Amino acid sequence: MWISNVPHGPSAKFLVQNIHTLAELKMTGNCLKGSRPLLSFDPKFEKEPHYALLKELFIQIFSTPQYHPKSQPFVDHVFTFTIADNRIWFRNYQIIEEDASLVEIGPRFVLNLIKIFQGSFGGPTLYENPHFQSPNMHRRMIRLATAAKLREKQMVKELQKMKRIEQKEPVTQDVTDDVFATPAEEKPDEIELEPPVPKLAKKKKNKEFKRQRQQKSKKL
Repeated sequence: MWISNVPHGPSAKFLVQNIHTLAELKMTGNCLKGSRPLLSFDPKFEKEPHYALLKELFIQIFSTPQYHPKSQPFVDHVFTFTIADNRIWFRNYQIIEEDASLVEIGPRFVLNLIKIFQGSFGGPTLYENPHFQSPNMHRRMIRLATAAKLREKQMVKELQKMKRIEQKEPVTQDVTDDVFATPAEEKPDEIELEPPVPKLAKKKKNKEFKRQRQQKSKKL
């Protein structure tokens, strides 16, 4: 959106964000057509020179000219311009007659300053917003951030897959097999060239039991 003091300038170029119309908001307030609005500015407009210039442009654009034939002789709504997050927030409020309270009636939008030019819709650049980021660059940053998250997730999946493969490798030797094993005596390895000598079998003697010996002694 452009705002300009025709024909000599200066002019300012904005990116309009977060637009909400009257039909979309569906608020209860209302104001008469042609009534004069009050302009309310944030105190921050006086602290920076480029904000002071924008304030003068807003006054020339949104205020009602004095003694304009179509202007009404009363005031029933307020335009507010607030600076937050390096942007200008616009709100429209109705003034309630009973207690002079404010009710928002819309529309509402946010102005993100791009540049201020010396001429009307052009000319030398007086100020360039260092905090401005074009929509294409913003979308590119979002895509890069999304791609980085996807790459990180893919790396985590690959690491988990490698860990599962390492865990499935067969164990060749159980470390608990030798817990109860007792060491045996080492025997020398000898090679016998001759067959072993057979052992002589001893003849078994017919030994009589004690009862048999007693019976024989009785007989005698």
